[in-house]
Amino acid sequence: MAQEFFKNAIIQWVMIVSLLLNGACWGVLIFFIRSVDFPIILHYNVYFGVDIIGDWWQAYFLPLIALSVMAVNVLLAHFFYKNEERVISYLLLLASLIVQISAAIAIGAIIRINY
Repeated sequence: MAQEFFKNAIIQWVMIVSLLLNGACWGVLIFFIRSVDFPIILHYNVYFGVDIIGDWWQAYFLPLIALSVMAVNVLLAHFFYKNEERVISYLLLLASLIVQISAAIAIGAIIRINY
């Protein structure tokens, strides 16, 4: 049944796009965020301005959290797919893709505000 799960075209495409987005997030962070002695801006709010400042390594939590959400959703999607609940498994994988897109937007904002 696991082979059937990974042979499904919808599941393959959603997982490939999600993994590519997560890999791009890691690559952009590695390229732009270097080890520095001063704090960087981690969050900017339109109403209040800069509201979270932290160390450079804290920016790496975004793709890590997105990857962990994706791993949990893939496990749950596989469980539901195995139990003939394909729609729920598709929705879980779509949710992980949305999390990856949100993480990419947030990382793009972190890079833009700091450089």
